[in-house]
Amino acid sequence: MSADSTQQTPRRRAFAIVFLKEVRENLRDRRTLVSAFLTGPLLGPILFVMLLNVSLSRELDKAEQPLPVPVIGAEYAPNLLAALRAGGVVPGAPVADPGLAVRKQDADVVLRIASDYGKAWRRGQPVQVELFYDSSQRDAGTAVQRVTQLVEGYARQQGAMRLVARGMSPSTAWPLQVARRDQATPQSRAVLLFAMLPYFFVITIFMGGMYLAIDLTAGERERQSLEPLFANPVARWKILAGKLAAICVFSSTSLLITLVAFALVGRFIPAAKLGMELDLGVHFAANVLLLMLPLVLLLAALQSMVAAFAKSCREAQTYLSLLMLVPLIPSLVLAVMPIKALPWMYAVPLLGQNLGIMQLLRGDGVSLSQLGLCIAGSLAAAVIAVLVTARLYRSERLAISA
Repeated sequence: MSADSTQQTPRRRAFAIVFLKEVRENLRDRRTLVSAFLTGPLLGPILFVMLLNVSLSRELDKAEQPLPVPVIGAEYAPNLLAALRAGGVVPGAPVADPGLAVRKQDADVVLRIASDYGKAWRRGQPVQVELFYDSSQRDAGTAVQRVTQLVEGYARQQGAMRLVARGMSPSTAWPLQVARRDQATPQSRAVLLFAMLPYFFVITIFMGGMYLAIDLTAGERERQSLEPLFANPVARWKILAGKLAAICVFSSTSLLITLVAFALVGRFIPAAKLGMELDLGVHFAANVLLLMLPLVLLLAALQSMVAAFAKSCREAQTYLSLLMLVPLIPSLVLAVMPIKALPWMYAVPLLGQNLGIMQLLRGDGVSLSQLGLCIAGSLAAAVIAVLVTARLYRSERLAISA
């Protein structure tokens, strides 16, 4: 075998050599392993489900347990108080300043009955009760709703009895009735709770490859290992391809762990108590994986590109931390301004993934055309990012700054 052929063989295997080298070295790095396989993939789903369970349990307990409500002027409306007690309200001692009591969170809601309540009631005149609450207090929402429904239900009942006493049909007071036909399915209502789920998947991909991307660029620059690597008679695009492949493997593994984690912890979410149905199983995970795979390559190329401009690991970490905020934009836009999904939107990276995952959560599924647009758009952006990164690796600037 000639000398030229022996030199060409390692060159042909340069991609595999770089890939295996980077994977092996980063498997020894505890920081990378914790970030790629524990912090991002597992901590997010566990915290998400724990916080959701705690908040839902509190709201459900408030809706079922007796509700203490301070009442001012309880002696003026004994029948109203009896109706409130029947609905689970426990009338409490009056407070001197109801507005101050709700602002200081001494009470979620305070009921005040005017002293002329009885006289107006006996004359058949409209009467008014006052509910004091603070709408900025999120914990007070359930209590205010319960008391409001009980008072309004009592008012409708008494109004109907007055009409019957006068020989009139109770329906006379309501000549128009609204029949509500909610077309939401138990599964589609789950979107209300999981609007930020796509961001979890994107951040998992980002965290899975971030430290690896930093170590393969700025880290090697600090260790002064880029210069001898680039001095090797191997095409730089092969070196870049091996590095990107290693980042993609770590990011994809992180995404798979997150999908499995959500499939497991999703069973502990009390969605049935809220009239919802949640399916995060194999079908959901497989479709999310197809939607996210082009994004894995795109984020790997962007991370490598941004980190290549940094002269130290700390600087690269700062740049990538700022880049991490970009995937949050589509989730925030869809949460604040719900929009009707148009076909072209699926071709926009990040936005298409958000729309596709929301459709999967709703149970509508993703059509082949939507899936194709999402993959094609993200893959095209990934190819552009890889080409720009490859050009950066070929430039003399990277070697000189090393």
